[in-house]
Amino acid sequence: MAKKWYVVHTYSGFENKVKKSLEERVRQEALEEFFGETLIPMEQVVELVKGEKKTSKRKFFPGYILVNMEMNDRTWHLVKGTPKVTGFVGSAKSPRDVPAISDAEVQRLTTQISEGSLKPKPKVQFEQGDQVRVIDGPFSNFNGTVEEVKPEKGKVRVLVSIFGRATPVELDFMQVEKT
Repeated sequence: MAKKWYVVHTYSGFENKVKKSLEERVRQEALEEFFGETLIPMEQVVELVKGEKKTSKRKFFPGYILVNMEMNDRTWHLVKGTPKVTGFVGSAKSPRDVPAISDAEVQRLTTQISEGSLKPKPKVQFEQGDQVRVIDGPFSNFNGTVEEVKPEKGKVRVLVSIFGRATPVELDFMQVEKT
């Protein structure tokens, strides 16, 4: 039987711990041949902290990990018995009923993971009409309204009130925060 990808539900915030425990249990039970990679879908995000750009990782499916494995009674029980695992996604009562996810879907996620490490996303997403405060640059501490969002450039055009006049200013996502 070939290995397939399965989605495993974990306690949110314990994905890394579950991945480690699962890999450890696989070694202890000598079931390495039945298991492939374990993925935690994450992306890099950038934010401005005290005037400096800070890059961190954010899980884009908190509470879920992807496990490449051959599904049988032993492997099913091993995964389900791992601490902080609530089970496989899907309402399967036995290993034969657990739905696998397609390689194409996994490919899409891994592409999203690798692209995210090349060009990190801003931590906050903006929409037209959002009230924002400028936190960096010459317009620092000014308030304004988002007039236009340019996600491909990572910029927003904000109408800032300068001397009683609404003036459009183009700013980087990281130079503003929602109010």
